[in-house]
Amino acid sequence: MMKKVLSMVLVLMILCVSAAMAETLKMGSSIDFAPYEYYDDETGDIIGIDVEIAQAVCDKLGYDLEIVDMQFDSIIAAVVSGKVDFGMSGFTVTEERKQNVDFSTTYTTAKQSVIVPVDSEITSVDDLLNPENAFSIGVQIGTTGDLYITDDVEANGLQHTIERYNKAPDAIVALNSGKVDCVIIDDQVALAFVNSNEGLKLLDTAYALEEYAICFAKESALYDSFNTALEELIADGTVQSIIDKYITAE
Repeated sequence: MMKKVLSMVLVLMILCVSAAMAETLKMGSSIDFAPYEYYDDETGDIIGIDVEIAQAVCDKLGYDLEIVDMQFDSIIAAVVSGKVDFGMSGFTVTEERKQNVDFSTTYTTAKQSVIVPVDSEITSVDDLLNPENAFSIGVQIGTTGDLYITDDVEANGLQHTIERYNKAPDAIVALNSGKVDCVIIDDQVALAFVNSNEGLKLLDTAYALEEYAICFAKESALYDSFNTALEELIADGTVQSIIDKYITAE
């Protein structure tokens, strides 16, 4: 009997030591991007699609997960410098970003949407592409909404003024106060803002279509195992079930 007790104690000690030795991966993210990453109003916990996917991958690989909340435009620099192990914050795969980081397999698709007041004179994306118009456009700095409209203004001689904000909610505050005429942002995030702010609506057409992926430092030792685990979770339906939990098909 004593041997059995000692064996059980030894097993418990090994399990405790193993748990204590579990490596923690740091995920850089901007926690203002519902439904992908945001603070739960009741618990204060960080939740969302990206959070649950990252946790599922870490669980599969035996890592603990720590989320580091930072401004969106600082995440890639944090990944490159090693301050965080990977970045996951609704990152769109672009050729420009590929110059600095490696991207995982795409885990979902999205689009850039335009939020306007319900009585706005902006009625379609074409109004934003018309060189005769001059609007004040709000974006979150460093996002693809920022990149796309900046490129269009520079390439097509548009007269718009681009107002850049560190956090997406700040752009919505500016829209509600009349400081900007519209906000360009990812579709599900835009929908969440419209649903929680009376007097706002989305334009019917998308400003741009895009793919989301996780970013890693070039030649990251983590990349292969993490990406393989992600692909397995995509294949077995886990990733889609997480997305469906937060996004209801219309």
